[in-house]
Amino acid sequence: MIDRSDALRLDREDPLGSFVERFVVDDPDLCYLDGNSLGRLPIATRDRLRAVVEEEWGVGLVRSWDDWVGLPVRVGDRLGAALLGAAPGQTLVADSVTVNLFKLVVAALTRDPARRVVVIEEDEFPTDRYVVDGAARVAGGRVRRVPSDPIEGIDPDQLAAALGPDVAVVVLSLVSFRSAALAELAAVTELVHRSGALVLWDLCHAVGAVPIELDAAGADLAVGCTYKYVNAGPGAPAFLYVASGHRDLRSPIQGWFAQREQFGMAPEFDPVDGAAAFAAGTPSILGLAAIDEGVALFEEAGIDRVRAKGVALTSLALDLVGEWLGPLGFGVASPRDATRRGNHLTLSHPRAPEIGAALVAEAGVVPDTRPPDRIRLGPAPLSSRFTEVWDALDRTRRLLTDRF
Repeated sequence: MIDRSDALRLDREDPLGSFVERFVVDDPDLCYLDGNSLGRLPIATRDRLRAVVEEEWGVGLVRSWDDWVGLPVRVGDRLGAALLGAAPGQTLVADSVTVNLFKLVVAALTRDPARRVVVIEEDEFPTDRYVVDGAARVAGGRVRRVPSDPIEGIDPDQLAAALGPDVAVVVLSLVSFRSAALAELAAVTELVHRSGALVLWDLCHAVGAVPIELDAAGADLAVGCTYKYVNAGPGAPAFLYVASGHRDLRSPIQGWFAQREQFGMAPEFDPVDGAAAFAAGTPSILGLAAIDEGVALFEEAGIDRVRAKGVALTSLALDLVGEWLGPLGFGVASPRDATRRGNHLTLSHPRAPEIGAALVAEAGVVPDTRPPDRIRLGPAPLSSRFTEVWDALDRTRRLLTDRF
């Protein structure tokens, strides 16, 4: 039996416990377990955005562009160092995941005329599948889909069978959006490289949740968002990573923010070096400032400590699900081994949409519901308490007992 006093003890012993106080909490009774969809607002970010609006924009006006123009690269380098294991010059903050994914897939498809195939999981995040289909159509390529286990994720043997001399790039999520299955970054990258193809990692559910070492793994390309665990807010810009060894890749969107002499207004496009060559239009300054503050929290906390707490939070949730919710009809749709799981826990129930709606409306619990039968619990290590997880699952069992 796991008592609430056990959760209170974990909160007292939590080395990251003080970080919880550094987020805006309007309702202290709310159990917010949707950090895997939208992170809470850091207090420092709220203050930074006010300063950007009132001082940099309000007072500095157009003169502030002298500093703003370099933010996509500076913040990218900072994010890369703190959360991606990426040396400078390889990470750019820009656009959305959708746009960045399109740019990188087209670049990979047009790199070698003998390689015209994109490989992607059948159950990959919908936007990734849609973008890959569209990019292949635009670039004259083809798409090859690989089956994967709905809980455990990609099977290396099935992936290997889909590879060949015609494959340009493989698109995979490091952490599955559905089950939180965690892929082996280095091993899968090496497997793809043996076929001569590139690998493009989607890091949306991984960045800020698990340690990532792109350079050490020999990764080629990556994309990711910043509004989940990085806590940069709704609509915050995404990022892309291009390893330094792939300077031959060319972006299909040749925007003036990638021009070597941007204000020279030259008649021909001459891109800068590195990931910055994939910049396009005017960046979101407010979003970049929010990412900067979010990354600062991780620099202070350390991604290894964040990962350790994330494992502890989801392990507590898993134990409580087994003790309380299993007998009430819930199943576990995530890997039970914490080393194979990202930072969210997925549950299954045939009435998941009804239960999820009732939790929000009646129980003060905010999970993430994914039709037809999934509920995801995403505690965020920097902003969630162990008692929050305990209370959320206690309220869930009471709701189920009373209503379902």
